[in-house]
Amino acid sequence: MLDRRTFITLVAGTCLLEPLAVCAEQMSKVFRVGLLAPFAAPTPSRIDIEVLRSGLRDLGWIEGKNLVIDIRWAGENPQRQRELAAELKALQVALILAYGTTAISAARDGAPGLPIVMVNAGDPVGARFVASLARPGGDLTGTSAAGEEVLSKQVELLSAAIPQLRRISALMSSVNPISGFFFDAMSLRAKTLGLQLDRIDLAAESELEGAIARAKGGALIIVNDPMFVRHHARIIGLTLASQVPSVFGDREYVTAGGLMSYVSSNAWHWRSAASFVDRILKGAKPADVPVEQPTIFEMVVNLKTAKALGLTIPQSLRIQAELIE
Repeated sequence: MLDRRTFITLVAGTCLLEPLAVCAEQMSKVFRVGLLAPFAAPTPSRIDIEVLRSGLRDLGWIEGKNLVIDIRWAGENPQRQRELAAELKALQVALILAYGTTAISAARDGAPGLPIVMVNAGDPVGARFVASLARPGGDLTGTSAAGEEVLSKQVELLSAAIPQLRRISALMSSVNPISGFFFDAMSLRAKTLGLQLDRIDLAAESELEGAIARAKGGALIIVNDPMFVRHHARIIGLTLASQVPSVFGDREYVTAGGLMSYVSSNAWHWRSAASFVDRILKGAKPADVPVEQPTIFEMVVNLKTAKALGLTIPQSLRIQAELIE
């Protein structure tokens, strides 16, 4: 029979070793996670999966060893996105990473009850993905795009770059549920700057030419949306042909000839997503993991395009931006 001191020592030792044993079991088990992206095919400059993979490796999650990532390129159709979310759930993934508001909504509806890591959610509270940023309270957590702040800053950039500017248009998807919230945020900032803000809604890509022509004589904000990403080259061509100075929510547009962009760092979102995956796979509940907002923002200005549009970018913007000559 064990004496009292031996019994206490054994119990204490078991309590100390149990968390280590649980951790070792987690890291030896192979976890399957899903990734739902609202694009028809891989676009590395847009969705940097390697940043996610690198972040996961740094945390000990190695594909082929203790992790499998099932990627679904879902395209823009919400019904297709929901179907692929359900498909991922049927594969018994431990969680789904979903990029952007439409994919997050599809993952929530197509895979109810499954933990979802939001990547670059426009307004997770306004979209009712979470109860609050600090206490999500459901099956979703992840990163917010800080969209309201970004779009307000885009209004400011156009105003600073074009002192005589009086009117700005916002090109938006009529089917994206977050568009109304974003437009309201831009309207408030435009009003304080004495600018008129017009909303141009698109339901289909065939409307692009007429929509951008409506912005002629002013400036244009291209609000991030999967519908626009696939046609970025055409959008840039139309803004230049119509001589409409434009600001975008992705540096890809500017490196391809657009005027300027301002957005939270895409790499930040994906590296942060890796930490959410890590915590959930180790047992954390999305309801208890606060949503994170970006801390790194990027501004890019194409000086060649500015010259073609007859604009002189002020020094106050130049010193803040990455400049493309």
